[in-house]
Amino acid sequence: MIARTPEVRTSRGRRFLCAAFVCATALFAAIPLAGAESVVEVPMLAAIQANNLGVFEVLLLRWDHRPSPSPMELQWQGGNIRPGQTNLSSMILAFRYALDHTPQIDHAGTVNAMGIAYASTGTDGPSAGAVMTVGFAALLKGDHIRRGIALTGTISKDGTIGPVGGIPDKIRAAAREGYRTILIPQGQRDDPRWNLNRLAWELNVEVTEVATVEEAYRLMTGGTLE
Repeated sequence: MIARTPEVRTSRGRRFLCAAFVCATALFAAIPLAGAESVVEVPMLAAIQANNLGVFEVLLLRWDHRPSPSPMELQWQGGNIRPGQTNLSSMILAFRYALDHTPQIDHAGTVNAMGIAYASTGTDGPSAGAVMTVGFAALLKGDHIRRGIALTGTISKDGTIGPVGGIPDKIRAAAREGYRTILIPQGQRDDPRWNLNRLAWELNVEVTEVATVEEAYRLMTGGTLE
């Protein structure tokens, strides 16, 4: 995922040490929550062109558990992140995958998504697809995403986590927020474009490869997706 100049878009379809979480919590707390509603915080990592620092963002997901609409709807609620079309397409794919793999859940009501970053920004690209899938599934199943573990990778229809760019930048962003485990797509740890073993040692983090969203879900929540 690449952070870029803001562009307002809306879509519907099927810190823990830092000020980012303080800002996110304050904004989301302003939205009235009914007792039956569920909320999940999803850590997202992005890279900025011509910048090796990376960006840490939070995707807040809320499910109202209402009996309608049925089938369930997904709405982009805003925040200070404006997603591009590729990002929105990945979000919809992630949402549909989560629905398809939680058949025991009553899929009714509305899921609202809100993006929070340090400053108003735009973002695009498919590299948050995998972590969004984990987030949607955790929301539906009632699981929580563990603090201190982040994920980057695309998502495919069969649940395979695909390769992404800017991994060193994303690892730096996660490390700045106190994250100590970063999950990356299978086969990218030894990519000749970067030296992740050295970077992980310098930042005192663990970089782990994952091949599927089911594997990532187990590591990030302690539960199982199937």
